[in-house]
Amino acid sequence: MTGRAGRYIWIICGLAMLSACAGGDYRPVRDTPVRIDPPYKVRGTTYVPAAEPTYDMLGYASWYGSESGNRTANGERFRAKWITAAHTSLPLPSYVEVTALDTGRTILVRVNDRGPFAGRGRVIDLSRGAAEQLGIRAQGHAAVRVRFVDPPEKDRERLRKGKPASDRPRVAERTLVNLRAQLRAVGL
Repeated sequence: MTGRAGRYIWIICGLAMLSACAGGDYRPVRDTPVRIDPPYKVRGTTYVPAAEPTYDMLGYASWYGSESGNRTANGERFRAKWITAAHTSLPLPSYVEVTALDTGRTILVRVNDRGPFAGRGRVIDLSRGAAEQLGIRAQGHAAVRVRFVDPPEKDRERLRKGKPASDRPRVAERTLVNLRAQLRAVGL
């Protein structure tokens, strides 16, 4: 078959093949509805998701990336290069500010998955893209501060599209010294 009809058949076949590669019925990337799941148990530990508008925690972040293409706990497709994270109890989705305590670099991250479930003191698992943006990918894990935030719609939209949010100011060294001391004081 040649001409216009032949081209349409090729286009339709191509689209059909691409849709077959999509690999599942994933939830669209959006901020509603916000889910607060019931309590759940992993490896003998019970986690209780809750709205925590004052969440502000010191601990360690690690990162994950080989799960690209899998479904997140929010039902979205996991994309390793996007600026996302996993948290044990914050609503899905949520937005957090993550600060690396060694450099003071701060980024905005969209939480759309559950974890981390291993490692003493781990408070968040970052996607590979978030770990790269924060500058901790080579380390594997790093001391961080994680704070729940309500960012402007412009930043939310960028993160929903897989792009980094606006740059955030670095934290002052005097503040970092204080945060590191607090982390040591609790034995982490």
